[in-house]
Amino acid sequence: MQSLSTPTRLTRLPLISILRFKIRHILALLMSFTLIALGGVAQAASKAEMQQETRSMAQETLTRLYQSTPSAKTAIERAAGYAVFSNFGMKILFAGGGTGKGVVVDNKSRKETFMKMVEAQAGLGFGVKKFKLVWVFENKSDLDKFVNSGWEIGAQSSITAKSGGKGTEVFAGALSVTPGVWLYQLSDDGLALELTAKGTKYYKDSDLN
Repeated sequence: MQSLSTPTRLTRLPLISILRFKIRHILALLMSFTLIALGGVAQAASKAEMQQETRSMAQETLTRLYQSTPSAKTAIERAAGYAVFSNFGMKILFAGGGTGKGVVVDNKSRKETFMKMVEAQAGLGFGVKKFKLVWVFENKSDLDKFVNSGWEIGAQSSITAKSGGKGTEVFAGALSVTPGVWLYQLSDDGLALELTAKGTKYYKDSDLN
């Protein structure tokens, strides 16, 4: 009996080893897939959180704008769309710059497009500046151009607020960038009547869209 059982045990050992190897391999694959799935969920959650953070910033900015300039609400509601950006910039001696984020909203479709802005400037100075920008597009073509092709304001641009002549009373306090395109700039001190966010470029945020 012993002589018969010995080969049986010998033949079983490799099979057990193979099964154990396969089980470990399967468990490793399952763990890898689980980690990948969890990573995707975390990334999606992070993206959703960043989108909501931008929406909250936009809503807070609009609330503040409407409180200081009530006519701005009518201007935005009548427009083809609008965009809200938050900027953080720093200047140290001769060089400076800033980055920002924002969201563009098509009033008709309610479609959101998340975007970024980058600012580069030169000039003597030192300090930190924060401001919010609210773009208003009367025409759909300008809105689409801003979203799809981006927008750039040259460093030498000189833009000041219109006094609100006939037909433009609703845009009183806004900066006229180009016919049909208006810009409200909010600083810590309130509504700015001259553009300080110069040398800025706007483009789609590939991470949030």
